[in-house]
Amino acid sequence: MRILIADDELEMTLALEALLRREHYSADVVYNGQDALDYGLAGNYDCIILDVMMPKLDGIQVLQAMRARNIATPVLLLTAKSQIEDRVAGLDSGADDYLPKPFDNREFTARVRALTRRGGGYTPTVLTAGNVALDCSTFELKCGSTCVRLGNREYQMLELLMRHAGRPISTEQFMAQIWGYDSDAEINVVWAYISYLRRKLEAAGANVRIAARRGQGYVLEGTL
Repeated sequence: MRILIADDELEMTLALEALLRREHYSADVVYNGQDALDYGLAGNYDCIILDVMMPKLDGIQVLQAMRARNIATPVLLLTAKSQIEDRVAGLDSGADDYLPKPFDNREFTARVRALTRRGGGYTPTVLTAGNVALDCSTFELKCGSTCVRLGNREYQMLELLMRHAGRPISTEQFMAQIWGYDSDAEINVVWAYISYLRRKLEAAGANVRIAARRGQGYVLEGTL
């Protein structure tokens, strides 16, 4: 899953990005409201985290502009302001949740998890395809008695494939969803991670495989 973080405090963004990556999310970071709006309108995010006090446009203005363009992505507002009036203004502008600074890291990640679940309806904790199960809480690939903990990128790619089992996902989609639009990574990084996942699925005895479809991308197929 992909998260957009918009906050003009460098230390805060670094901390939030580290927390999200530890939870196996991918994150894009911007430092002003105009960039937040541009990314929010152009990107495909599962959740957007907006600081209220930002240069160029504040978080409320960004939120109002996105909702006016029918962007329904769940939004968590962060702010040093904790007055009731500020909370009401944010929620009335279309925010899904509101978290005053300072906050506990565990509460932050719990709220993000809740919002990403809400954004796509019910999301099961364990995804299955054939005899393979992917535990989204422990990031483990399970097949019979075999259990393999996946790396961050491996987990995100397999999760995407399993959520869209039977439908091709292009290399460009993988890059956008997992590495982000501003990533310096070369496109062949996708091929490398597909190779890693194929080997792990085969070693675990999976009856599903990642197949390449010319001109379309990669698809999870087999006994689904």
